[in-house]
Amino acid sequence: MPFAPPLIGEEEIAEVVDTLRSSWITTGPKTRQFETDFAAYLQAPGALAVSSCTAALHTALVSARVGPGDEVITTPMTFAASVNVIEHVGARPVLVDVEPDTLNLDPKNVAAAMTPRTRAILAVHYAGHPAELDALSAIAAARGGDCILVEDAAHALPARYRGRPIGSGGNPTAFSFYATKNLTTAEGGMLTAAPEFLAQARIVGLHGMSRDAWKRYAQGGSWYYEVLLPGFKYNMTDIQAALGLWQLRKLARFQQRRAEIVDQYNRAFADEPALELPVTRPEVEHAWHLYVVRLRLDALSIDRNRFIHELAARNIGTSVHFIPIHLHPYYRDRYGFSPASFPVAYANYERMLSLPLAPRLSDADVGDVIEAVRDVVRSFRT
Repeated sequence: MPFAPPLIGEEEIAEVVDTLRSSWITTGPKTRQFETDFAAYLQAPGALAVSSCTAALHTALVSARVGPGDEVITTPMTFAASVNVIEHVGARPVLVDVEPDTLNLDPKNVAAAMTPRTRAILAVHYAGHPAELDALSAIAAARGGDCILVEDAAHALPARYRGRPIGSGGNPTAFSFYATKNLTTAEGGMLTAAPEFLAQARIVGLHGMSRDAWKRYAQGGSWYYEVLLPGFKYNMTDIQAALGLWQLRKLARFQQRRAEIVDQYNRAFADEPALELPVTRPEVEHAWHLYVVRLRLDALSIDRNRFIHELAARNIGTSVHFIPIHLHPYYRDRYGFSPASFPVAYANYERMLSLPLAPRLSDADVGDVIEAVRDVVRSFRT
């Protein structure tokens, strides 16, 4: 069983075909419509469609003028892209350990890591559970405007924090539309932020040009443009946006199905002492991009890697989210990390795995996952 298959319908296919038959296949009217619809969906002040969540994060840091000599505080419990972009702008990533329940940034550790060089806090909403935004915002605000809070919401569409959609608060917030995400455009991403921030980000994300192709080549457009800074090539195409337009319209239905699957998992595993289930704090609405279980290894005679192997032998695909940043050779060697540098992240990594979770899964599929997990636990219980 695939870990996270996408769910693409005839509507998306027809919209892509319509794009291919039109005059615009790169950034054009459908990309602009997708930006407008996405911002409206999240009640965000504005949105910029880009080629990936990585591009959105990089664009956000460049637009905020984070650069050499600066520090950015972030989490070790994330995909490498969240930290790579800090290196790309020449800043120093400062990793701090995570909360033991949500595996999100621990605000206490963030506050302790702040220095006069801290220019940004990059919070990752791990697995779709929002980070503690009130506490993190207060820490950033205490610097009087010298520190920006950037949100990595690759997992967090359409999560809510204290009733507010993630991406609606004005902080630069990056979303992913990769093939496994809750909404997919195959590849792609979105940056939400205040209009004045996005105006700069739009220039940064397209070669530093004062006008994009839509403004230059559409009817009534002007050929003239200026390069205002050495920007990047991060634009989304109308082919991708065509997928996104329909995926966004279906997102509520997709999320309902994700919640149903999570409920089935929770009920099936609630009384199993060998499994620690994901948490949801009362002030949030979880996006349920991932369903991460943590093994209680003292209750099993096998480790996490063998558990994954046993599930694969039963035709169940899984993954691990994530190998902590400080274990990867580049960051380990560059900054002198050891596994014990972030003990909460490391201890949880050693016992976690992500079960299949996608709206395309049938109840029979979910039942197969549940039975396979139970069978492995039964077979290797101490």
